[in-house]
Amino acid sequence: MDNFMNLKIKAVGKNEAFARSVVGAFCTELNPTIDEISDIKTAVSEAVTNCVVHAYNYGEGEIEIIAEIDGRCLHIEIRDRGVGIENINQARQPFFTTKPNEERSGMGFTVMESFMDSLDVFPNSPQGTVVKMSKNFDMNKDEQADEK
Repeated sequence: MDNFMNLKIKAVGKNEAFARSVVGAFCTELNPTIDEISDIKTAVSEAVTNCVVHAYNYGEGEIEIIAEIDGRCLHIEIRDRGVGIENINQARQPFFTTKPNEERSGMGFTVMESFMDSLDVFPNSPQGTVVKMSKNFDMNKDEQADEK
């Protein structure tokens, strides 16, 4: 591991923008493109919003965000100690939502998965959920820039 950060925030909606900005800033040493930063920030936003809305149902709670840089790969973990996910496989299906009466599309995990290179979701013992995602950065991008 080349670098890491650990951030704990209160599970409130206003901290979603803060979390996405912090992780976006953290990964700048990998020289990401604007699109790559946008993808990472969107995935973090979805994961943090899931914690606020689903894990804690807009109540009290804490979200932990761990990011690590290992070579040309960014690993992100987002952890909560909320109610957990009863059926992770079902929750990862597009359009599945436990809050159909709210403006929830059920696309959070699908969005995270489409913007990151890997996504895993686990129970967080004794309660809560852990979302692990990774993004690999093109090793040749820096070399191509040096050639110009």
